[in-house]
Amino acid sequence: MTDQLNSSYDVVVVGGGAAGLNGGLMLARARRSVAVIDAGSPRNAPAHAVHGLFAREGVAPSELVARGREEVRQYGGVVVSGEVSGIVREGEEFVVTLADGQSTRARRLLVTTGLVDELPPIPGLRERWGNDVIHCPYCHGWEVRDQPIGVLGLGPMGIHLALLFRQWTPDVVYFAHTNTPPTEEEAEQLAARGIRVVDGEIAAVEVSADRLTGVRLADGTVVARGVLAAPTRMVARAGFLADLGLVPTQHPTGAGEYIPADPMGRTEIPGVWAAGNVSDLSAQVGAAAAAGAMAGAQINADLVAEETRQAVEVQRALARV
Repeated sequence: MTDQLNSSYDVVVVGGGAAGLNGGLMLARARRSVAVIDAGSPRNAPAHAVHGLFAREGVAPSELVARGREEVRQYGGVVVSGEVSGIVREGEEFVVTLADGQSTRARRLLVTTGLVDELPPIPGLRERWGNDVIHCPYCHGWEVRDQPIGVLGLGPMGIHLALLFRQWTPDVVYFAHTNTPPTEEEAEQLAARGIRVVDGEIAAVEVSADRLTGVRLADGTVVARGVLAAPTRMVARAGFLADLGLVPTQHPTGAGEYIPADPMGRTEIPGVWAAGNVSDLSAQVGAAAAAGAMAGAQINADLVAEETRQAVEVQRALARV
């Protein structure tokens, strides 16, 4: 189900995940005209359930989104299916254009488009993503507890991830892959926790009967594993913001690219806020939703301040007549 897009709104929310829907909900409850535009490609689409979310533990991502959409609509907001292809500023407003040619105007923008997980080009890895190839121990650790887990050495998070997953199972193997070898300190930490280090580049993941069974190295060696944790390069979905001069920034940890925003969600571009994974690469569903709510409240406060200034100016003008 998709709503009809009107010609203008107080706020357009680009992205309809947890951050966008909670931001839209706050704005709709503040009696703002608000449209949430969602392309329908959530980051957690491969996941079977949302975890670590108070009072909604284990809910299917699709069910959570469906409930959120209805809650936004309940207070007069609209939820539109579509992909935003570009945004430009015209005077005091933003013109938001969709890929299908539709457009609308907004006084303020809330960007909640999330991110894309870029995986290394290891044969079989992408196909298992969200099943037995995972990335977050807090999202999936309980479900894979006590299983033989391999951790892919990729980028700055590989060793950290191996040490984290050791909390959920005593059987962890760290695959150095193309990473530089562990430092002396890191090797000591891994050894102290009983984490075996396997050198050599990974050639492919082994699968049998629709289950991951091991990791095959370039020399042909196969290391049996039931789960593989793979750090990803996380890249904000933000190409449509280029005309506003808002481009992704490299994260200080090297984990990917994000849109910088202050704790209230305000970006460097006046009138534009960002929340959720597009600005916080590590945010889980609960944190993303909370950030969306905060940004929504701050946008409403900003509009109230603007409307108050305008009302004062009118009152002063009338007093001079």
